[in-house]
Amino acid sequence: MNTFVALPEHLRNAHGECALPHLGIIHAQGADAANFLHNQLSNDFLLLPPDQARLAAFCNAKGRMQASFIGFKTSPDDVWLILRHDLLAQTLKRLRMFVLRAKVVMNDVSEQYEVRGLLGDALPADLGAAPWSLQVQPQAWTVRLYPAQGHGRALQVVPVGAAVTTAALDLHDWLLSEVLSGVADVQAATFEAFVPQMLNFESVDGVNFKKGCYPGQEVVARSQFRGTLKRRAYLASASAALQAGQEVFSASDPSQPSGVVAQACDHPVQGHWALVCLQTSALEDAAGGLATAQGAGLTLHPLPYALRDDI
Repeated sequence: MNTFVALPEHLRNAHGECALPHLGIIHAQGADAANFLHNQLSNDFLLLPPDQARLAAFCNAKGRMQASFIGFKTSPDDVWLILRHDLLAQTLKRLRMFVLRAKVVMNDVSEQYEVRGLLGDALPADLGAAPWSLQVQPQAWTVRLYPAQGHGRALQVVPVGAAVTTAALDLHDWLLSEVLSGVADVQAATFEAFVPQMLNFESVDGVNFKKGCYPGQEVVARSQFRGTLKRRAYLASASAALQAGQEVFSASDPSQPSGVVAQACDHPVQGHWALVCLQTSALEDAAGGLATAQGAGLTLHPLPYALRDDI
């Protein structure tokens, strides 16, 4: 893969906050809220400390991701889940199907609370340094995310209409930072397209292999521990605009897709970037060319974090 140039100067100088209308919020409340979600998602919510958040996948029985979340607790009986807004209604409906006798009520609270993105100097100075650190303040909960090539990033949940306390951030800059961080989420266009490892979730603390069962757990564990993983997410720049869900082909075999675009950003200054889930065998063909059916050529770049082989 080509050497990745340092963070684009434009983004290096980007600081501030912006609303993220593509994200919504589910609030799970009740004595069994944490236990219920622990049994449904790929990460541990029972032992979730008050100063940490969790990245997690919600899978079907075949281990395919139907949604991904960033979740945190504000009390033992209150769990908040941030996810793509275009999957919220159907995800909430499916979660409610499994409640049965559990003491938990889940609601879409996106009209009462909003998600904001914080970049660079806008992050609170006392926010924990590690990804998924959580800071709890009155009516504001901030989660540190994986950085974008070393540039700090965080999500913040606040009541709708809360005052903006830092400089305004262009949404395009935030969307580019999402891709450059190397951590994709699941959206409507990629519903059931990936098992968690295809998005490198095991390498960014999105899967706990020691916790109990959840839907798709056997498939996820088998993918990890039996043989090598055959698909991974990679960072790519492109010659034209990309969209999540587009198939990617290699020049050596243009008849069969080698992967799919997981997340994309078309930046007015920095161009076209994406996280692309590819067959690992396709990396050998990358020098010969990778492109979408629509003709966008792709160039691969190293991920900003190491892929973990030993979990």
